[in-house]
Order: sequence, then C-alpha cells, then structure tokens
Amino acid sequence: MRAISLALQGWGRVAPNPLVGAVLLEDGEVVGEGYHREFGAPHAEVAALDSCESAEGATCVINLEPCCHQGKTAACTDALEAAGVKRVVFAVQDPDRAAAGGAESLRNAGIEVASGVCAAEAAALNSQFLLSRTRTDLPYVALKLATSLDGFIADENRRSQWISGEVARNYVHWLRAGFDALGVGRRTVEEDDPQLTVRGDIEPRVPPTRIVFSRSGRLSPLSRIAQTAGTTPTILVAEPGKSRESEADLEGTEVEVLAASGIGEALRALRAKGIESILIEGGGTLARELLDARVVDRLYWIQAPILLGSGVPGLGPAHPTALDCVSGWVPTERRSLGRDTLLVVDRELCLLES
Repeated sequence: MRAISLALQGWGRVAPNPLVGAVLLEDGEVVGEGYHREFGAPHAEVAALDSCESAEGATCVINLEPCCHQGKTAACTDALEAAGVKRVVFAVQDPDRAAAGGAESLRNAGIEVASGVCAAEAAALNSQFLLSRTRTDLPYVALKLATSLDGFIADENRRSQWISGEVARNYVHWLRAGFDALGVGRRTVEEDDPQLTVRGDIEPRVPPTRIVFSRSGRLSPLSRIAQTAGTTPTILVAEPGKSRESEADLEGTEVEVLAASGIGEALRALRAKGIESILIEGGGTLARELLDARVVDRLYWIQAPILLGSGVPGLGPAHPTALDCVSGWVPTERRSLGRDTLLVVDRELCLLES
C-alpha cells in the first residue's frame, strides 16, 4: 500500500503515463522509495534506486509491472537488474503494448517475480490508464455528483452554490487535475456560469479541455467558458443539425464546435481527438443520459449532510429496474471530506492477469 500512496503523488503530472510508486525492502525494512513525479522524468523504480546507497539483494515492491522498453527513459527492468535487485513484487500487469513484458524480462534475468499483491487497490488507482489501453474507442468517463442527503444538486430555486463544503470543493479541484477533459451540460453553463478550470494545489501538466454538451447547440458567447476559450481549449458538442448555427453564434470566440448525434457518438469523437479521460460534473439530465448509456466507468458521489426536501435531482428520471435485475458497482473508496462524505464506485474493476 505504501507504493500506491507514493504513486498518487504524481496525480495530474504524469499522464498519459500511469501512476507508479516503488519501495525497496531489505529484511523487511524500507531502504529506498520513489514515484513517477512528472511525464518524461525518471520512473518510480529508478527514483527508488536513486534514493538509496545500494539495492543489491533488495526486494522492489511496485503497484504496476515494470516497463521493459526504451521510451523517454530507459527500461526499468534493465535498471533493476543492474542494481542487483533479487526480487520484484508488483500488483497489476501493464497492458500497454510498448511497455508490457517486464515480468518475463525480469525472470529471464534471474530475478524472482511475484504479482497480484494489492491488485484491487492498484487497479482502482490506475483505472484510467488500464481502461484507456484496453478500450480504444471511448474515453474513460467519470461522473461527479455533489448532492444533499435526499439527492438534490440544487434547491427549488435552482441554487447550487454551495451544497458541498470547502474541503469537498478543494478535493474537486484536485480531482480535475487528473483528467484530460471536464464536461458539463448546457444548462449548467447557463445557470452557474462556471470557469471549469483547475484552481488548487496541483497545477496539471496539461490543463483539461472543457466540454459543453448541448443538443440544441446553444452556448452564450458571453459565458465565462466561451470568453476564455482562447486560453483554455473549449469544445461545444452539438447535434449535427445545430452545429452550423452554433459556429455562427460563437464567431469571435475560440470555442470549437463538434457535431455528434447522441452521447455515444460524442464520446467516440472526443476519443478520436485524443481525449482519453473526461470528468463530467453536471447536470442531472446529462448524468442520467450517461448512466443509461452505460458509459460511466466511475462515479464520485459527494454527499452533504443537509436535506432540501425538493429541488433539482442529481439524476434525471429513469425507467424503473427490478431489484433482481440491477447491476452492482464496485466500491473503491469511502471517506470524509470535512463535513461531507465521499463515495467512489466503479462499474467494473479492470484487473489484468500477470
């Protein structure tokens, strides 16, 4: 678990690489540790090796299979072999075709290899990376909801600021830093006029692209999102019949208009543009559409300890499902965010056999 904790410190800085941490042990004692800090910087294994005087005879514990290819940095398998590491323990297999095969390479070098330790936790940590390498037609889709105890994202006057507390809002800025794109529905822009940027302790290596989903193609050129499209990439997704009208309305801004029919086609078009992950932050109609289409991979639900009684529901209306027909989600995290509570669930856990 220490390797996983270390790996998380690279959040927002290492994509499209995975989050990786490494710990060196001798006789059960930590003699070195490190993590992948920045895209293009030394990988976790090398950082751990550099942190100690000698790794001769040590065990290296890593949350992901070591890479065995020459990329921006040298192969980690070569570094481990050269340092005299005798045993490598990793959690999950690397699905990247260019980097995979590290376990076999280490075994061929006479190094003992074990895998599967803390595999579920490691898979949850790198769920974006694992799915983006095994599913190439869609981006990784995460949905974030901040609701009252009774499931509302705004009161009956459509006021949502602020349902969640400051700690939770700071967490959301941290969360945003780890995604290629941030998405909202058109109504959220009209009612909240969000900046939809990362404003927190982490400065993402690449600022997330902002996506506005609007079937009607409407987006006010005076909105903050449209006005700042020159400094932060912004895409308006509109139905094909509305895209030309949108382009005319937004002339003079730098908002890109993407024509797509339906949420599935929109997501495929975004993946084709290089967006591998997207965090959707509202509203309720868009959230329900995504869930009904079964394209949500992870749900971040922040629940505030308040009751509104009525208001804007966090999820739009849906067809009822019998209890014995529902599909379960996999809980991966539960914790407090100040006064609020965070629940993180995955549609499925991506575990690859080693």
